[in-house]
Amino acid sequence: MRALVTGGAGFIGSHIIARLLGEGHEVVCLDNFDPYYDPAVKRENIAPFASDMNFTPVEGDIRDSRLLAQVLEDVDYVFHEAAQAGVRISVDDPIKPHEVNATGTLTLLLAARDAGVRKVIYASSSSVYGTVKYLPFDEYHPTLPVSPYGVSKLMAEHYCRAFDDLYDLPTCSLRYFTVYGPRMRPDLAISIFTRHALKNEPITIFGDGEKTRDFTYIDDIVDANIIAMTKGKGVYNIGGGHRVSIQTLAEKIIEITGSASETRYAEAVKGDAEHTFAGTEKAKRELGWAPQTTLEEGLKRYTAWVSTSQS
Repeated sequence: MRALVTGGAGFIGSHIIARLLGEGHEVVCLDNFDPYYDPAVKRENIAPFASDMNFTPVEGDIRDSRLLAQVLEDVDYVFHEAAQAGVRISVDDPIKPHEVNATGTLTLLLAARDAGVRKVIYASSSSVYGTVKYLPFDEYHPTLPVSPYGVSKLMAEHYCRAFDDLYDLPTCSLRYFTVYGPRMRPDLAISIFTRHALKNEPITIFGDGEKTRDFTYIDDIVDANIIAMTKGKGVYNIGGGHRVSIQTLAEKIIEITGSASETRYAEAVKGDAEHTFAGTEKAKRELGWAPQTTLEEGLKRYTAWVSTSQS
């Protein structure tokens, strides 16, 4: 089996590649090494794969239709992880997430259709829900995103659905809920809190700390993607199935690290959802997937990885 992983040098993409290569599949990694965060971090993510004969790295953009036609040759499955991430940055610059997440996904779907790809597994986001009507979110909850990022991810979902219906290109959209673990993006709360805690530095919380999130460990995300190659159609929540406040998260990290850090507070950021909480019954029923890693265990694993990588 041959797979294309877009955004393959990023956090989630590189973990999917590791699993695929470990199972003996051929993998093409497409990444443009956007400087949203240090490209050197992304190059380091895929450095361990360089000696694997089944690994082919390609530097380029998902909006380049000619390049996509080349990299999709003989590809069976596409794991579409490439995106302009960041709720907060999307508030300042709504154009880029639209171009990358919506137009980029449309360009990829067209190329995948023309290449005869067997299935596209798309990395969507809990940000598509936005305004809370009830919790936990199920897949029938209204989608009222509160940031341009969320809007762009929802648009891409609709393109996936339309291509499945119109062109018989099977697609599956996995709505990730705040993914964390080794190699996670450095701008995310768990990464920032853990690194500050290990240095006994103050931890800054935006807002009053009462916003809640459902955090999902990276191994569970990868499991869902691998399962989605052969099962599932439409959208699925892929979350940890628990809800914790940002204040409690900071306290857990301080406890796990044995830190002397104190929490501080700053003005809340526009575009941040108030709450996320995944109802995963549909994924369990149709994919046979359920989260396996508790938040406590995941934070311990991540802390151990950060401690080792900083030493």
